[in-house]
Amino acid sequence: MTTFNQIKKIAVRSQQTLLHDAVGAAALMIMLVVGLHLPSFV
Repeated sequence: MTTFNQIKKIAVRSQQTLLHDAVGAAALMIMLVVGLHLPSFV
């Protein structure tokens, strides 16, 4: 349970950066999907 508690404490401390990281990860996934589909449009 100590590992879970440590992860929970880290998540509580860095809530603002977790949101920014999630937005960045979503943007990267969108760019990946668009980049993989570009050859079919050309």
